[in-house]
Amino acid sequence: MAQQRKIRVLETIRQGKIGGGESHVLDLVASLDKTQFEVVVLSFTDGPMVAALQAMDIPVTVISSHKAFDLSVWMKVKKFIRSHQIDIVHAHGTRANTNILWAARSLGIPVVYTIHGWSFHEGLHPLAKRARVAAEKFITRMVQHNICVSDSNRNTGQKAFGAFRATVIRNGVNLEKFNADGIYPDVKTAYGIPADHVVIAYIARMTLQKDPVNMLQAFAQVLTQVPKVTLLMVGEGELKQAAEDTAGALGITDHVIFDRFRQDVPAVLNAADIYCLPSLWEGFPIGVLEAMAMGKAVIASDVDGTREALTHEENGLLIPASNPDALAAAIVRLVKDPTLRKRLQFSAVTAVRTRYNVAAVTKKIEAVYHQLFKS
Repeated sequence: MAQQRKIRVLETIRQGKIGGGESHVLDLVASLDKTQFEVVVLSFTDGPMVAALQAMDIPVTVISSHKAFDLSVWMKVKKFIRSHQIDIVHAHGTRANTNILWAARSLGIPVVYTIHGWSFHEGLHPLAKRARVAAEKFITRMVQHNICVSDSNRNTGQKAFGAFRATVIRNGVNLEKFNADGIYPDVKTAYGIPADHVVIAYIARMTLQKDPVNMLQAFAQVLTQVPKVTLLMVGEGELKQAAEDTAGALGITDHVIFDRFRQDVPAVLNAADIYCLPSLWEGFPIGVLEAMAMGKAVIASDVDGTREALTHEENGLLIPASNPDALAAAIVRLVKDPTLRKRLQFSAVTAVRTRYNVAAVTKKIEAVYHQLFKS
């Protein structure tokens, strides 16, 4: 009996920088069953994710584009898909979808679209938001299968579009990589952080969504009550300079360490005691799951997908978004109460290991691929 050939899947994402969606792609391609699938990755910008894929010997290509519906790359994408004999395209995020959709449809190739967070978020000008809602409504109807990373994500789509069908597959964590019991380099000493300081970690892209300026405003309040703390801010983004300027204006630079994005996120998390993500919105935050897997006490904004990952007072603390006073109070509470901190840390690890293992997530996505390949 002839052996059935492998399904060739193109995973595509808008950028090569590391963020939640990019981390998901890295974990997904690493854990897909290689006896059933051959994976190719297409990114629309270069960056650390591309280098990480190359180190994993995963075929990856960059077709440069910095905007959605970029007609200038459509023919390049079509040629790429045809030359690699792709069976299924899996688009991660709006920009990737809009730049592969025409090519895939013209070749008769099914498309899976994972919405890691809607592009029509809060804070947009009403006209811009209306345009993005229209764009998302169009592309979600043009693909063969939509995946939402949280119930909240799916509910938002249903409210915005009316008729909207999607499977909910929540993000997961690579528990071999993010292992609370693992041995890691001493990042705390390497940064020169005093041994008796409680370390607050903010590891995220420094963008409007992740609200780094209010993170600093909150931390300035924390220092007035518990001075033996250090804030470690790791990441890049358009608000990084504003964040550095804010730290200077608040006079707290001696207690804040800024660093570029690092590949060794588990080691950085291992050096931390508390992880903060004061986002204004989230699909289903992989950064929170990674921190939980590493046994950190998590404080995060009580927004859409995040409240599905964290249960307040059980495995983390939820605070209102855009509220530095509430964030500061939560940090001070955990610094002053190590017993509570340890209880949340233990519950966080247990929750992730029970519910959010990336291996289980991958099996669900593989089932979607098989369904589309047979249809």
